[in-house]
Amino acid sequence: MDFSIKTFDAKNTIAAAKTGCIAVGVFENKKLSQMALALDQKGEITSALKSGDISGKPGSTLLMRSINGAAAERILLVGLGKEEPIADKDLSSALQSITRVFSSLGANDAIVALPFDKAKERDAAWCVRAAVLAARENSYRADILKSKKEPVQGGVKKIAFAVSATAAGVAKEAVAQAVAVANGIDLTKDLSNLPGNVCTPTYLANTAKQLAKDFKLNIEVLDRKQLQALKMGSFLSVTNGSDEPPKFIVLKHMGGKAKDAPTVLVGKGITFDSGGISLKPGAAMDEMKYDMCGAASVLGTFRAIAEMKLKLNVIGVIPSCENMPSGRATKPGDIVTSMSGQTIEVLNTDAEGRLILCDALTYVERFNPAAVVDVATLTGACVTSLGHHNSGLFTRHDKPHDALAEELLAAGKSTGDTAWRMPIEDAYQEQLKSNFADMANIGGSAGGSITAACFLERFTRKYTWAHLDIAGTAWKSGSAKGATGRPVPLLTTFLINRAK
Repeated sequence: MDFSIKTFDAKNTIAAAKTGCIAVGVFENKKLSQMALALDQKGEITSALKSGDISGKPGSTLLMRSINGAAAERILLVGLGKEEPIADKDLSSALQSITRVFSSLGANDAIVALPFDKAKERDAAWCVRAAVLAARENSYRADILKSKKEPVQGGVKKIAFAVSATAAGVAKEAVAQAVAVANGIDLTKDLSNLPGNVCTPTYLANTAKQLAKDFKLNIEVLDRKQLQALKMGSFLSVTNGSDEPPKFIVLKHMGGKAKDAPTVLVGKGITFDSGGISLKPGAAMDEMKYDMCGAASVLGTFRAIAEMKLKLNVIGVIPSCENMPSGRATKPGDIVTSMSGQTIEVLNTDAEGRLILCDALTYVERFNPAAVVDVATLTGACVTSLGHHNSGLFTRHDKPHDALAEELLAAGKSTGDTAWRMPIEDAYQEQLKSNFADMANIGGSAGGSITAACFLERFTRKYTWAHLDIAGTAWKSGSAKGATGRPVPLLTTFLINRAK
């Protein structure tokens, strides 16, 4: 799918544009947007509104053919709601409706001419990014392993966005960035949707190597012997029950100045989580292939920032393994020693994500990072707390950590890939006490997502750090089962803003 920017003026009018379809906005008060008015030379669009053929409610549509005075083959009317600054939700509904209609049209090209200047507290660049991502979301297919691919019948292949001449420059940049983000989201979805017998730790490592080759990134993949030499006893304890070899992936995009401290992303890469000896229930256990969505989102984010040649130093660290039961598996009550030297009593082997992340968070100290953000499908408790709308954001409460939290929250708000800040307080640390080790790996059912974050916090006190729990946002269950690609939009925007 190709995207471009078009501008129109008195000489080059929207009415004279020869294209398969032009999408224009209408409002609930039966009023036309400026571009719709420019096409309504014979009053046909006004008549359609007055007759009630389209309500103007957000996302409502009406396809019209051969409008007098318009060179386009079709005009798609799209409802934008009330005539006032257009809310994000209403604009998103309109864009999603447009992409759905475009996907089944017998036209090769189309123009989206919505009143982006009327969007509430948004500019043309934001609107164009949202439109590109909506189109790419609609075109994504999870049929990599199907012997018969889903048929793609017709549909628009080239979409142009009509913007003012003054906004053309930033809109073109927005298209390039949005395509890069969409490519990163697609990679994240592809990796996440693959089954555990295909997407193993070795597969993730090979994917990272291919990214490094394609975009000239630096990469290092550590194997079991190297992890043993680093004394990553916590990470390795999770791998004991699996025949799949663990991989520790370090990917570097050094687009900034050599002296600049890097921003580090750490992604949980459990390619299948059976729970280990603390075996999960059988129902929906297949969805535990999604326990590597943190790793997949880090790789997707690197795909995006590498394509846009982001001028920032970014390092991705991905500890990856399976969590399986066997005669070699770690048992409840076992005590392991982390890379930091702190000992951990493993009370539940299904709380394994924190056991691999804690060693990764110790490892990244060597980079003297400007900030570290770990991303993990860490706890079902976060789903209970926040549902499927917001990722959980955890960090300490002081000036540098508050600033990092605000950066992440703002990036989430601007992309619709939202997060909600949760508490980390010393009172919750008390729940991790152990009679036999420095800490336990679980703190009971109360505040489960918070005590998990408190566990990780103990390994991050030498730098500025935040934790994103994406258990409720990384994938959907039921008939819509599949990866969402979150939080790639949040992470890429966070890094783009840092590069500025």
